Amino acid sequence: MEAFYWAAISPSFAMAAERVNLTVSSLSKRLAELEVSLGQTLFDRSGHKASLTEAGERLLPQAIALLQQAQALKEIVSANAGLQGRCRIGSGELASITWLPAWVHQVQTQHPALSISVLTDIGQVLTERLEKGELDVAVIAGHARRSGLASIPLRSSSFVWCARPDIARHLPVLELASLEKQMLITLPRGSGATHILDGWLERAGVKFAQTVVCNQWGVVAGLILEGAGIGFLPQGLANGLVHQQKIVLLKSRHALQKLDYCLHYRYDDPRPLIPALVKSCLQAVNFEASGVFF
Repeated sequence: MEAFYWAAISPSFAMAAERVNLTVSSLSKRLAELEVSLGQTLFDRSGHKASLTEAGERLLPQAIALLQQAQALKEIVSANAGLQGRCRIGSGELASITWLPAWVHQVQTQHPALSISVLTDIGQVLTERLEKGELDVAVIAGHARRSGLASIPLRSSSFVWCARPDIARHLPVLELASLEKQMLITLPRGSGATHILDGWLERAGVKFAQTVVCNQWGVVAGLILEGAGIGFLPQGLANGLVHQQKIVLLKSRHALQKLDYCLHYRYDDPRPLIPALVKSCLQAVNFEASGVFF
């Protein structure tokens, strides 16, 4: 039944086989045995990608319920054993350099038999990989907007404009006259920072002379420290650098919007892993941390 569940929701039998630690041929054999035992064809294999038949669609919610019951029985029998198997967590860089390490360590301590891996990328990529079943959960800016995904609100992160002190002296206020010759350092399109920047530029009515795009907050901060331009940073990271007198916060008539983060997951995932991760994540989340690299 577990093999059927993953074959039903995964983009390919190969990925489903990986989730249940089987070869593709072994997975196919189990599915064939299930079809024989039920007297129904569960997958239409005539096309490029196998798809559920009408009988398969009817079986899926029952399979989820059975798997949930099986997991409940395991918890009753081995209440102190903790979770087992693989856990794949996705995260944007901001969480990864602030509170995510503490969260992962907490999960590892509570469930020592759990094999944990972490992938850091922009939200768009994380969402796609979560849909494909390549991730179990992911910390992403904004609520889930794709069918099949659900999300739990975590916390918001604040952002501030900043520059190296010698550059900040020439920028009393961020406006058109002071920015038309400045280099903007920012994250790429598809990241949560895109919405923050677009909204601010529209409200302020300004345009930067040039833009340098980096795919990591650490690189954005590094270029600002080098004096390559100005940019905005998460409040926690900026506070740490201000305390070290390496950067100065810049004034603006228009505040940068906060960014709401959520823990995303597949709504039809029956494993107890998901509620356990949700609970521990809500306890660990802290975007105001100064950052593990600063």
